[in-house]
Amino acid sequence: MGDDTAVRYTNTVLYDDHFKKVVGDVLLHKNGSWSTSNGDEDVVDEIDGSNRVLTRSLQNWHTHLAMQLNARDFSDGYPLHRWLNEAIFPTEARITPEYVRIGTRAAAAEMIRTGSTFAADMYFFPAVTGKVLTDAGIRGLIGGPVSDAALPSHDDAESALAELDQLLSQNNQDDLVQYAIATHSVYLCSQETLQQASDLAQRRKGRLHIHVSETRKEVAECKEANGLYPVEYLDSIGFIQPGTIFAHASWVKKNEIRMMAEHNVTAVHCPSSNMKLACGGTLSYPPYRDAGVDIRIGTDGAASSGNGLNLLHEARLASLVQRHDHWESTLLPAQDIFKIATKESKDWVAWNLDDIRMRPLGRSNNRHLANLVYNGGDCLDVLVNGQFLRKNGTTLTLNEQQIIDELDNAVHSYYDGVE
Repeated sequence: MGDDTAVRYTNTVLYDDHFKKVVGDVLLHKNGSWSTSNGDEDVVDEIDGSNRVLTRSLQNWHTHLAMQLNARDFSDGYPLHRWLNEAIFPTEARITPEYVRIGTRAAAAEMIRTGSTFAADMYFFPAVTGKVLTDAGIRGLIGGPVSDAALPSHDDAESALAELDQLLSQNNQDDLVQYAIATHSVYLCSQETLQQASDLAQRRKGRLHIHVSETRKEVAECKEANGLYPVEYLDSIGFIQPGTIFAHASWVKKNEIRMMAEHNVTAVHCPSSNMKLACGGTLSYPPYRDAGVDIRIGTDGAASSGNGLNLLHEARLASLVQRHDHWESTLLPAQDIFKIATKESKDWVAWNLDDIRMRPLGRSNNRHLANLVYNGGDCLDVLVNGQFLRKNGTTLTLNEQQIIDELDNAVHSYYDGVE
C-alpha cells in the first residue's frame, strides 16, 4: 500500500538512527520514519538523491535566537564585561517585540540553511519567537526569561512567570513549538523565584532552562553566598526537575555531575561561546559520559558564540576541544559527536555530495559524517513533518532577501547611539 504523503529519494545514501548506512531508494514519511522504496509507491514528491546524503537534522539545545541583531557586531574582541556593558545591555534595553520578530526570523533562516530544525531558546517576548518558528516550520522549546532584575519584557519575575503559565496552559503536545521556563541563573534569581519557577514547571509539566556554572566568578559568588556550589544549591532548594536544561555547566565538581544524572538533567555543551568570551573552561565530556548525563550541544546566542547558529561548526569544535583538553584523540569521533548533535531529531536533512568539502568519500564510500563534521556541508533539503522547509538549496518557508533587508534596517535603529 502506498503512502501518498511520503517523499522518495532515489539512488541516495541515508544514515539511520543507529548510523547504519543505507544505499538505494528510500521513502521519508510524514511521521519522521523512513523505509526502503520499491519504486512503485504513490508519493507526494520524488527527488534524485544521487548527489545527496540524508541524515537526521541538527538540534540546538541552548541559544538566544533574536540575538542575531547583536551578531557579527562591533564588539568582537571585547572582554566579557565590556561586551555586556557596551554592546549587549545598551541594545537590549530597547528591545521590543518587533526587534525580536526580526532577529528570530533571521535566526530561523540561518538554522534552516545550515540544517537545524530545533532550538531551545531563552529570550524576551517568547510568544513572538514561538510564532516565528511555527510560521517557519521549525520546532522549538521556547523559554521566556525569568529574573528578579527588571527585564525589557517584564517588570519582575512574577509577571514573567504569569505569562509563561498562560503559554504553557495553551500548549498542545503536537505543537511544533513548546514553551519552557527559563530562569536566567542563580545570580539573577532569588531562591523564592527559583522555587516558584520549579513549582510552575511541575504543575504544567513544562521544562526548566537555566545558565549554570558558566564562569568561575558565578561559582565563587554562589559558594560565598550560599555555602554551596551552583548545582548543589539548586538541588538543595528543590529546583531541579527531570529534563531540566543546564546550559554550559562548565565549572562543576564530580558530585554535581552525579546530581545531574540522578535528576535526569540535560547538560548543554557550548564550546564556541565559552571560548569566545574566555570563560576559562568548557563542559568536560568524559565525567559527564561516565555518569550517564544526557549531553547535548548548543551554539548559545550568535552574539556570544562564534557569531553564528551553525551547529555543524559547534559539533566540530565540541569534538576538538574535548580532545585538546583531555589529551585524548579518541574522544568524540565524527559519528559520536554527530549522534549528540542530532539526538532525538524526527526530521531530515539532505546534504550536497557535489560540494568539494564532502570529498573524497573514500574507497569504501564511508566518509560522509567525518566530512560533514570536520569540513562542513551544503544543506540542500530540510523536511519537517514531511514538509519541505528547504528544497534544492532554496528555503521555502522564509524569504531570505526580505529578512536580510529587515535585519539591516533594524540594526540602524537598534544600535543608534551605541555603535
